[in-house]
Amino acid sequence: MFNLFKKKENQQQVDNKQDILKPEEQAENLDKDKRDELSLEGTCINEKLDAEDSFAISVGNLKEKVSKTSEGLVSSIISFATGAETIDDDMLDEIEDKLIVADIGMDTAVEVIEKIREKKNSIRPEQLKDIFKQEFAQILKEAGSNKINLKENQLNIVLVTGVNGVGKTTLIGKLAHRYKSQNKKIIIAAADTFRAAAQEQLEIWAERAGVDIVGKYDSDPAAVVFDAIKKAKDDCADIVIVDTAGRLHNKFNLMEELRKIKKIIDREAPDALSESILVIDANTGQNGLKQAQVFKEAVDLTSVAVTKLDGSAKGGIVIGISKELSLPVKLIGVGEKISDLKDFNAEDFVSAVFD
Repeated sequence: MFNLFKKKENQQQVDNKQDILKPEEQAENLDKDKRDELSLEGTCINEKLDAEDSFAISVGNLKEKVSKTSEGLVSSIISFATGAETIDDDMLDEIEDKLIVADIGMDTAVEVIEKIREKKNSIRPEQLKDIFKQEFAQILKEAGSNKINLKENQLNIVLVTGVNGVGKTTLIGKLAHRYKSQNKKIIIAAADTFRAAAQEQLEIWAERAGVDIVGKYDSDPAAVVFDAIKKAKDDCADIVIVDTAGRLHNKFNLMEELRKIKKIIDREAPDALSESILVIDANTGQNGLKQAQVFKEAVDLTSVAVTKLDGSAKGGIVIGISKELSLPVKLIGVGEKISDLKDFNAEDFVSAVFD
């Protein structure tokens, strides 16, 4: 019994000694992995940001989600090639029209068809499906990495833009839930301050995800971002997710507001802006491309998230955005559940559409 009390006394002495250690001395008592992750700027210790997580989607499930897109893109190509002995200009013109209707973008459709037209005499109709698959895969690959860019051992800011109604608020909530489930400390900056509904929706999502939120209705959006960054530094947060307004009908004011937010981020947290994501509703088709062009003028977009991809026949926009704006798609929304925000994998997408 005496030995038991002695052990407890010794353990208490160790604990008390640990409490008065300096931060750098505490780090020495951590295991090697934790010591490597000690922030050089303070006493924040950030866990390693997972390279892989459970937010991938299998090819089989993705195939089900993009079935209407597959029907619009692939079925038409097969129907023209079936029974044909040669590939002629009329066939290619018909396929080009189908590609445009499928919203891959006029410029993209024309370019792909012209490539095939140049070698039509050396290929057979039954090879068309594989040729289109290869062309689209190459377009998606050239747009850049599909992996969300997050840096270890520092604050990461994710700026989320997009017009009202594309699912921006929902995406932010699901993204916050994703990183919270990885034991990251998340702060949502509710910088769409002109819509009371946006604030209320984000508060619900923040509570649901178990994360902090900064924002006040009718306040200055840039001031909200400033306060969120300050809180993130004080609280040693890993990620700040910034919501923004989407009033595209008031284009000039919106663009100026976004530029001001970007300026605050660059001033208060240099090098912390990890992603500038444009959210696009798959059902908007070619309008999505126009939206992307407008937002690209105001902020340096790094990637695109396509929502409502499940059940849409206009998923070809993924290819159009990648080609015509040189922006990789990194996230896709494939359902209503909180776990239905998935990582985009270019190779899997092409396989799901064509196979």
